[in-house]
Amino acid sequence: MNELQIKDLRVEVEGKEILKGVSLDVSKGEVVALMGPNGAGKSSLGYALLGHPGYKVTKGQIMFKGEDITKLPTNERARKGLFLSFQYPSEVPGVSTANFLRTAMNSRRDKKNPIAVAEFIKQLKETMKMLKIDESFMHRYINEGFSGGEKKRAEILQMAMLKPEMAILDETDSGLDVDSLKVVADGINKLATPETGILLITHYQRILNYVKPNRVYVMIDGRVATSGGPELAHQIESQGYESIKVLPNDEVFA
Repeated sequence: MNELQIKDLRVEVEGKEILKGVSLDVSKGEVVALMGPNGAGKSSLGYALLGHPGYKVTKGQIMFKGEDITKLPTNERARKGLFLSFQYPSEVPGVSTANFLRTAMNSRRDKKNPIAVAEFIKQLKETMKMLKIDESFMHRYINEGFSGGEKKRAEILQMAMLKPEMAILDETDSGLDVDSLKVVADGINKLATPETGILLITHYQRILNYVKPNRVYVMIDGRVATSGGPELAHQIESQGYESIKVLPNDEVFA
């Protein structure tokens, strides 16, 4: 069964239609890449999937684990196992990474069974070691004073601790140098388990040199133009988005 299924999704922002009938799906255990030029609607799709209030769904459905979540608020979608990392993570002064993560984890647990502090710290340290993140991160305020690479690694840390069933990663490679890109890609690969689906939104092919997608979708002008295997990303790298032929939906998903 497709864990995440998007059906003919149309979305407006301030009265302007941004998504013009997007359909795609992601299953457990898959890494699906979503590529497209700037302004294609990739990030807008991520925001719409998590229920950003500024993104109004005018038509279509978002199905998650067989349930229609199109009208659910963001917190309910997150509790059900959806996760979104941001292209430009915000700073949250005064809130440590550790306190934020423990609160977020407890929000997905039974209120009568919060995670014990000792167990949480143990999990956090083990996860930071796996992702090659310095333990000092846990005491630092969320993203405050972080470099671009540190912010993206902190997002992957959140994903690792929260263990979502579906992760939407919005341009995780944006602004990273080669070394940081490799570290972030290694973290994604370690978290790409049979129990987790990943929708990897990216503008460039370069992260796909390190994270191998099962499928590639290409968005152009607010809709999915075509789909294919990893070779599609290489075509874009060598020939640009101008080489993409926009297909009708029934051919994209044939």
